[in-house]
Amino acid sequence: MMTDNNGKTSRREFITQTSLVTAGITLGAGKLSAARYSGIIGSGEKIRVGFIGVGNRGTQLLHIFMEQPDVEVAALCDVYEPYVSRDYSAVLPRYIKEIGNRIPRMGEKFPGKVDRYSDYRKMLEDKTIDAVCIATPDHWHALQTLDAIGAGKDVYVEKPLSKTIAEGRAMVEGARQSKQIVAVGLNRRGSSLYQKLAREIPAGKIGKVTYASACHVSNMFPKGIGKLNPENPPADFDWDMWLGPREYRPYQYNIAPYMFRWWEAYADQISNNGIHYLDLLRWLINEEAPVAVSAHGGKFVVDDDRTIPDTMQVTYEFASGALVSIQILEGSSGSFIPYGFLELRGTKGTLHSAENDYKITPAVAGQFQTWPAPVEAEVYNLATTGKILTDGTHRDSTVNNIRNFLDCVKSRQSPLATLEIGHRSTTLAHLGTIAMMTRKRLEWDGRNERFTNSRAANKLLSYEYRKPWKLKY
Repeated sequence: MMTDNNGKTSRREFITQTSLVTAGITLGAGKLSAARYSGIIGSGEKIRVGFIGVGNRGTQLLHIFMEQPDVEVAALCDVYEPYVSRDYSAVLPRYIKEIGNRIPRMGEKFPGKVDRYSDYRKMLEDKTIDAVCIATPDHWHALQTLDAIGAGKDVYVEKPLSKTIAEGRAMVEGARQSKQIVAVGLNRRGSSLYQKLAREIPAGKIGKVTYASACHVSNMFPKGIGKLNPENPPADFDWDMWLGPREYRPYQYNIAPYMFRWWEAYADQISNNGIHYLDLLRWLINEEAPVAVSAHGGKFVVDDDRTIPDTMQVTYEFASGALVSIQILEGSSGSFIPYGFLELRGTKGTLHSAENDYKITPAVAGQFQTWPAPVEAEVYNLATTGKILTDGTHRDSTVNNIRNFLDCVKSRQSPLATLEIGHRSTTLAHLGTIAMMTRKRLEWDGRNERFTNSRAANKLLSYEYRKPWKLKY
């Protein structure tokens, strides 16, 4: 029997062993697929999960974890006290008025005792917690993930993986030196539709893909997140802790708790919404890293305090011969992609895909060419495959991701969205941002993760943390 340094069997080892025994195998019998553990609760021992960041997205994830029969909510942590106490009536009325449904209703009923924290480091001291779910602002992901790994916790960390490329690589290396399971919340990695396409497109389903694109559209004209002056934060909001490693600045109501996504110091839209598309495009064309990136755009029409573009186009070039383009359009409406949110153009056909379906249009012979349609037109919908639930809704891929993470906590196998996958996809978003900042066509060495033609761009791979915070790897 495996033991810790004191000769005692750890909770995680006990969960793993009892799951294996329930499945009818022994520890020495070899590895099983994570899928075979789905639904296995072992001897009744549950995975105790702590939640760091329980605002809008954190609450969504909390509810999905709570639905899993082998999960026990052990603890909650947030810098805003009403989020920790789960008391909607205590939320500042101004937040409710200005942010609306991005403030979670809360009021959940927990079957057991749930500890509450304002400092995640105190939560990580609890040795009975097996795993943590991190859904804090982007600039916190690296520190909290690495601290959780150091505390012996498995981790489910929300996208994007990091705020900088250097942070992402540190997270990958930190996990590699440990025995922890770390999964990244790249939702569609859990989608059966995109798992199917990720097998078929690289195998030549639409021929060689030379161009792929995606578009995020949200018309925030004219006022966006508004213009505000610095003010004192609410007394029950720990602003200094919210800032963490970032440079100190006065509080503004259009930064936290939700609108930080339009402030470059904490997030941006290519890594917030764009990351989903970039991950899919990288996955479907089976690429790891581009060799060059360029970007155009700016703050063209939205009159607000944002520090990121309202209009942005980024183009990535891959050594295999493919261009990927993504547009972030927050000053206009309507996507130029004729169907769904992804377009992949191959030599034999064009793919357009949405959440639950896709369409393939055969290629047409061009100038000087004469050939019949190289592929048949295809319409694929999960509703016709039996993968739509009886109420007509598709099983959310986020649920699949979380279920896969929990199975991997038991089996100790790699999750669907590993840290390396999350890092490579998040890197695409950061490369686009850096290209915008430098206004250059940047050449990228994906192996060494350095720009080869710009010192200024390399300086943007990381930033200096505010004391006392520091990256440990």
